[in-house]
Amino acid sequence: MNTQRSFLLFALAFGAALLGGCTTIESRIQAQPQVFARLTPAQQALVRSGQVALGFDMDAVKLALGDPDHVTVRTDANGQVQVWHYLTYESGGVILYTGYYHRRWGGGLWWEPTYPYYMDYPDRVVRERFQIVFKDNKVVSIEREMP
Repeated sequence: MNTQRSFLLFALAFGAALLGGCTTIESRIQAQPQVFARLTPAQQALVRSGQVALGFDMDAVKLALGDPDHVTVRTDANGQVQVWHYLTYESGGVILYTGYYHRRWGGGLWWEPTYPYYMDYPDRVVRERFQIVFKDNKVVSIEREMP
């Protein structure tokens, strides 16, 4: 009986750890209520629907969209901007994986990335869903691929 209970607790803890990386908009808002509270009602509505707008700061974008898949910095005559890239992985027109939060799910050593949702697809295509461009910590450009 005690062994069965220990196994159940272990299984629940393991399941929670696996899902811990999977965040939702609501869980991100609950984790950073002070960031959400400082937004205007219109901005809060956008965040709740997973959208961003010009003028959002980096924290507000993270609430709405989560962490970017990767970040680049672009420097030109007008100065430096930071670009957040959000990707999707497709095979044969079917989305296999979207987003940042499951990239470590599935095992591997802590320094080895594992991509269980799409690693067995030789015809996998990486598409940029959109880019968010920041200058001085504010969104100055949102670029999306047209369907």
